[in-house]
Amino acid sequence: MPSDKNNKIPFNEDNYTHNIERDNERKLDRRGFMKTLVGAAGVFAISSLPWGAIAAKELMGLGEKEYPHKKITNVSRLPIGDAVEFKFPGDHDDAILIRLSETKYVAYQNACTHLRCPVFWVKEEGEMICPCHHGKFDVETGAPTAGPPRRPLPEIQVKVENGAVYAVGVKRHEV
Repeated sequence: MPSDKNNKIPFNEDNYTHNIERDNERKLDRRGFMKTLVGAAGVFAISSLPWGAIAAKELMGLGEKEYPHKKITNVSRLPIGDAVEFKFPGDHDDAILIRLSETKYVAYQNACTHLRCPVFWVKEEGEMICPCHHGKFDVETGAPTAGPPRRPLPEIQVKVENGAVYAVGVKRHEV
């Protein structure tokens, strides 16, 4: 006959919940849960507010942002119908200037608005072309005319002064 010592449950309870003190458990009902959730959302919203306001201000002011004028080329070095690449507004922002007539110049950031591939001026076709997905842009406006791009190229504002062409600003198009 087995000993009573080996057949006894080590605790007075018949399950293993003996260590839970039910009286001291924190109760979280629906109302308490919603208060906690709303409080956490409020803390998150308030903590992100200054950054959101700064970002919105920056995005809203892109069209009016002042840039230092940058010389692109001398007028005498750019024949009608030709183009020259340059960097504007920053040293890593590729752009292209195209001389359309004796007095008309257009310039755009030359990163395709589809997937940022470089855009090239094809003088013989009179078009700006993105070779990655056969995107095409109107040279007069920068608007897409073929392929996957749906947004126009950001225009670089230029000014001719003292026999030279200068980049003076970036005109962003609204999406």
